Amino acid sequence: MLPLLKIEWLKIKKYPAFWWMLAIVGLTYPGVNGMTYYGYLKATTGKEITNNLAKMFLGNPFAFPETWHSVAYFSSFFILLPSILVIMLVTNEYTFRTHRQNIIDGWSRAQFITSKLFDVLIVSAIVTIVYFIVAAGFGVYADSTLTHQWTKQLQYIPLFFLQTLAQLSIAFMLGYLIKKAFIALGIFLFYYLVIENIAVGYARFKLNDIGRFLPFEISDRLIPPPVFFSRFGKDAKASYDHALSLIPGHVIYTILLTAATWLICYAVHKKRDL
Repeated sequence: MLPLLKIEWLKIKKYPAFWWMLAIVGLTYPGVNGMTYYGYLKATTGKEITNNLAKMFLGNPFAFPETWHSVAYFSSFFILLPSILVIMLVTNEYTFRTHRQNIIDGWSRAQFITSKLFDVLIVSAIVTIVYFIVAAGFGVYADSTLTHQWTKQLQYIPLFFLQTLAQLSIAFMLGYLIKKAFIALGIFLFYYLVIENIAVGYARFKLNDIGRFLPFEISDRLIPPPVFFSRFGKDAKASYDHALSLIPGHVIYTILLTAATWLICYAVHKKRDL
């Protein structure tokens, strides 16, 4: 397994799109959270009564320990970016016929899919590290007096990793099955941005929220909106508590879906004509 991991890392690190993705994620995660934090400061900074009330009402979503939750939630909107990279990585194997060369070099079919699994794990780990650095940075910057609470709510780190891994796995399967980058990206973006959002919204109000079992929504429910959203009325608090209660179940659903995704890829590749 270790040789496969080394080979895939050598391939990834020589791929310019990987470094572009890393740079974009490195800018996007602090950027989107920075804009949200700036909005928070505008609402809570000042001597007006409304500013003081807003600060009391909202707390500080970017100070420890809430920063782990808040940054995970806002950063999760952009898992789309590494998903595009994963699709490009797998479709390039077919564009440049390197998947055949790997078999010629002595790899088994299972080893090829395992090497792609390592690709997804590497990208997921790097994205999670970026999230960790951004969340920790905001925690220290927002209120350094609360750094002693940094160990609370650390569960959002593995939850963010699991969410990233699950969604990148779906992106990989789509790219693997279609093999054409442009078509796979088009289908992925249309489903991710349009179809599933409409279906989830409709199901929430008309179908007893059955949309929570759709592919991306399953892992999206791992990280509910931050706690300050629960302070906008009794219904919001009940909704927040309900979302928290669903997390353990969605951890199981996400693991099962991710496992099924890779089992499908292994099964298809075992019989696919190279």
